[in-house]
Parts: sequence; C-alpha cells; structure tokens
Amino acid sequence: MKRQDDFTLRRAHLANLSDDALKDRFWELAEQVVNPLLKLGYENTTPSIERSILLRMGFSSLEAVPIVDGALERSLLGHGAGNIVYKLAKSKNMEIREAGLALAEGKLWDDAEALFKGGVSA
Repeated sequence: MKRQDDFTLRRAHLANLSDDALKDRFWELAEQVVNPLLKLGYENTTPSIERSILLRMGFSSLEAVPIVDGALERSLLGHGAGNIVYKLAKSKNMEIREAGLALAEGKLWDDAEALFKGGVSA
C-alpha cells in the first residue's frame, strides 16, 4: 500500500515563512499545548502532592504532614506548601528548614498567612 503524501499540501500555509517566523509559530503552538497543563498544575493540588514536594525539600514525612495540614486549615494549600515555607524563610531571613520546622511546630502561621493575605489567589 502506497502512502498518499500530503505534506506539500499541509505545509502550504507555512511555505512562505522565514526561519524566525517558523520559530515564533513553533513557540506559539507549544504554548497553546502547554498552557492548559500549567493552568491545571497551578489550580489543582492535593495534600499528597504537597507532602511529596516537602519531602523533596528535605523534610521528613513526620515534618511534612503538620505543615500541609496547617496550610490546608488556613486555606493556603493552593499557594503550595513548599512555596509557603520558602517565602516565609525568605521574609524572616531564616533557613528553609528552620522555617518549615517552625510551621510544623505550629509557629509562625500568622506570618505565613500575612504573606498570602489569608487565602488562595490566582
């Protein structure tokens, strides 16, 4: 069976584009494919995912659970548990681990909430 090659027909709308224009078109199309995936990732998370992120930041599972639970109780989980720890550490001029352990012990949550104005924002 011989394949009907329609490449020339399908590329007609691209034939007169320069290399730079083709490159721009490529990135435009790549963004159209990736943007919905990024949006999904930004808008949807779970406690399990957030604990996993904290584990990769060097916290133990026993330390990660109260951090995630605290973020969930305060409607901050949408900002990302790792992001909360990081921004808190940065704002307090602390090490990331020190800030995370403070949150795990129930400390500094008012400061964390103030950083994110107490809720989930887009």
